[in-house]
Amino acid sequence: MDQQALWRPSAERIASARLSAFMAAVNSRWNAACGDYPSLWRWSVAEPEAFWTSVWDECGVLGERGERILEDGKRMPGARWFPQAQLNYAQNLLRRGGEGVDQADTDALVFWGEDQVKRRLSNAELYAQVSRCAQALQAAGVSRGDRVAAYLPNMPEALIAMLATASLGAIWSSASPDFGVKGVLDRFGQIEAKLLLCVDGYWYNGKRIDCMAKNLQIAAQMPTVERCVVVSYLDPSPDVTAMRKGQRYADFIAPFTAGRIDFVPLPFEHPLFIMFSSGTTGVPKCIVHCHGGALLQHLKEHQLHSDVQPGDRLFYFTTCGWMMWNWLMSGLASQATLLLYDGSPFIAGASGKAGTILFDYADAERMTHFGTSAKFIDALAKTGLKPRETHRLRPLRAMFSTGSPLAPESFDYVYQDIKAELLLASISGGTDILSCFALGSPILPVYRGELQCRGLGMAVDVFDDDGQPIPAARGERGELVCTAPFPAMPVGFWNDPDGAKYHAAYFDRFANIWCHGDFVELTAHEGMIIYGRSDAVLNPGGVRIGTAEIYRQVEQLPEVVESLVIGQEWQHDVRVVLFVKLREGMTLDDALIERIKQQVHQNTTPRHVPARVLQVADIPRTKSGKIVELAVRHIVHGRPVKNVEALANPEALAYFRDRDELRS
Repeated sequence: MDQQALWRPSAERIASARLSAFMAAVNSRWNAACGDYPSLWRWSVAEPEAFWTSVWDECGVLGERGERILEDGKRMPGARWFPQAQLNYAQNLLRRGGEGVDQADTDALVFWGEDQVKRRLSNAELYAQVSRCAQALQAAGVSRGDRVAAYLPNMPEALIAMLATASLGAIWSSASPDFGVKGVLDRFGQIEAKLLLCVDGYWYNGKRIDCMAKNLQIAAQMPTVERCVVVSYLDPSPDVTAMRKGQRYADFIAPFTAGRIDFVPLPFEHPLFIMFSSGTTGVPKCIVHCHGGALLQHLKEHQLHSDVQPGDRLFYFTTCGWMMWNWLMSGLASQATLLLYDGSPFIAGASGKAGTILFDYADAERMTHFGTSAKFIDALAKTGLKPRETHRLRPLRAMFSTGSPLAPESFDYVYQDIKAELLLASISGGTDILSCFALGSPILPVYRGELQCRGLGMAVDVFDDDGQPIPAARGERGELVCTAPFPAMPVGFWNDPDGAKYHAAYFDRFANIWCHGDFVELTAHEGMIIYGRSDAVLNPGGVRIGTAEIYRQVEQLPEVVESLVIGQEWQHDVRVVLFVKLREGMTLDDALIERIKQQVHQNTTPRHVPARVLQVADIPRTKSGKIVELAVRHIVHGRPVKNVEALANPEALAYFRDRDELRS
């Protein structure tokens, strides 16, 4: 890997960084003697109680902390953070909107729905909207612990309803409207939501996408839902007469006048979000994240790692079906203005060039932090777009990339063609922790192809197959692990009373160690290179997809006996490859391939659709009958397969080796 730094922060930038002020504070309070980022990171994992206490105090958490910081700190899972604390996530995000607050008239959020819709809300207006929505939710019977499900785009009403839900101590869960009916029901059907929010439609690539037909089907199949509220986006007054217990959002909040919000004080571990992450079998797992963990971790990542300052303007291209939406929303707690965008990022801006709309947005709204996916950056590079020649981007200080590893060539592109004086932070974590294991630092240089650092307070290491740490700079890959508890760990999985599913997801590989499922390397700079997934979860375009979601659709077709799907590493990303075993005498043709793709597309999301569909004579299985996705993935990538003896039919692996169709 290249050793020459692509960017180094200036002395002035280091001095002004919130991280530098934080380091000075912990040195003074705890005699920590931290002089640089590596020493601060080591102190933060050696002294977790002191570190997280300082995050609470220095990053400005609103709430009662209590004296006890950590119970059962050696147990993972099982550790409890801030067991005496009382707080409310929504209160922390709405701190600038209450009556008599100096910043109440400044922007809380700006919204662009492609080039079709533009809106903005001040902090006072956001607070008022949340107040009315919270009252409406209460009137609809939503209270502490109830679930609110949202099938919404990344628009202001999604944030408003989420904050209203959190203010009451109810639990929020969301999916984006590009999900098909089955994909939504697989998620929301597990959590027994009391109220469903959905949208009449949205804009994508300049086209109106109507959602009402899907809304009707979903509402009809969610028996616990007592109210279905339709948010207007395409139509000022959508028709809800055919919807079970349907009501327009405008009518839902109409009876209520904005007033002071009575934020319910909640324990640190009280559930806030239910997120969805799929494995290789069954329906998506329901991962529960809490008020305290989400807030504390996001404050740390925004202020210390991203250098979000009060008044900064924070953008991330995301949908409500991705954890980066939740991450972005938390920016309000650090007194940032949120820049929301919904639709295609590739539409033309004012110049008429495809892919410029987001850079128009950056200039128009003085964006300071630009978040996107590695896939988007790669796509821009391939189009030859050079934003530094067409846009000013003067306030822009940081660019974030996540979802999949950012290719070294993409680092070059950002610095050559977007902006040279910029913190480029490739970050990595996941839905599992609602945050990051490795990310950026405003006081460290950026090296080509590397994530700058491990997250503060995160005891991240790299293990070999025997569970032994691999030292930095050795050039060896291993499993990304976390060896000590942290506040943003899930409080558990929904419908997992004994914790068996939760334990199996992360702790089966190494006892008392979080194993994340990424192949990584620690570099000589104590940065990290991520090479992709080490498990069978797919990650096309940076969106984690469980193979089971595809199997459930494909194997409904009468021609398909069984199937196996993998993620193939392809052009600095991952593409979905589906192998099918067909009924005897049948041959895979273009018509069947198209039917397979349509079946997946209609019932999941466009991201689930396989890039390649190939026929095989047999599917390899273990002796206990489980299909072996990881073994096939290794074969496709030319890697050795371990534990062949565990296979009932190891000869089947030959059908996947050296396939010409996977070379293009």
